[in-house]
Amino acid sequence: MKTDIYQKVTNKIFADLEQGELTWLKPWNSANTEGRIIKPLRHSGQPYNGINVLMLWSAAMEGGYASPYWMTFKQAKELGAYVKKGERGNMVVYANAITKTEETSSGEEQERRIPFMKSYSVFNAEQIEGLAEHFYEKPEAVIDPAERIEHAEDFFAHTGANVRHGGNRAFYSGGSDHVQMPYFETFHSPEAYYATLAHELAHWTKHQSRLDREFGRKKWGDEGYAREELVAELGAAFLCADLALTPEPRTDHAAYIQSWLKVLKNDKRAIFSAAAHAQRAADFLNGFQAEDGKKEAAA
Repeated sequence: MKTDIYQKVTNKIFADLEQGELTWLKPWNSANTEGRIIKPLRHSGQPYNGINVLMLWSAAMEGGYASPYWMTFKQAKELGAYVKKGERGNMVVYANAITKTEETSSGEEQERRIPFMKSYSVFNAEQIEGLAEHFYEKPEAVIDPAERIEHAEDFFAHTGANVRHGGNRAFYSGGSDHVQMPYFETFHSPEAYYATLAHELAHWTKHQSRLDREFGRKKWGDEGYAREELVAELGAAFLCADLALTPEPRTDHAAYIQSWLKVLKNDKRAIFSAAAHAQRAADFLNGFQAEDGKKEAAA
């Protein structure tokens, strides 16, 4: 993957952070969006993952698009539609690898796998004319709940995580392997509670018995700490999109932003890595739902 692609994506998120904005929360704060926020979708309805979610959320914000659908020029043409004149595509990336055969110093042939990333352009459905009606429909709005949200309760219960309630802080304790949450009633909205729980459960996935994620954290506020918080931030945003919840900035975001800026400035691949780890965390938590579904079907 060309260096300028890593740098381009990093520069965009860096610029947002310098203005105090979190790229992954911007879609929910948009006046353009009346419906619920979901992950960007391919023309087939399959959701994008990882860094592409952030890139397309950001592109949708800048373009004012409400449709979640994105596709290539060729895919639009295959659907009997066409990209409007003058419209510019938005970059997404994908990972792949090539296998190269090399000769070792002893004269033996050895295969080496070389990973790489490529970019290509996609267009939002609102940049295209002639698509089927459902491509232009906005996601349905979520009814503002006044109490616990049943599908979110079920989702988090299925993880089997040890969640304790009490106090005025939300955190994950690695020593006792539990998530501590203030009481539900102390949050100003049900969605604020679940968004916070999503963040802490993203941390919960780092335990060595789960995803075994470690960034070399030595103390509060160091680079390892900042990287883990970035993963939890993105993981919570991905989960909130999956569950049709609205994430909200935490009170400590201002302090985190400075440490995230430092990490991104020193490593242009950091946001790609964080997004990949966040996607694994979200997939891991979603995996508990599939397992429970199989058990219920077997019963």
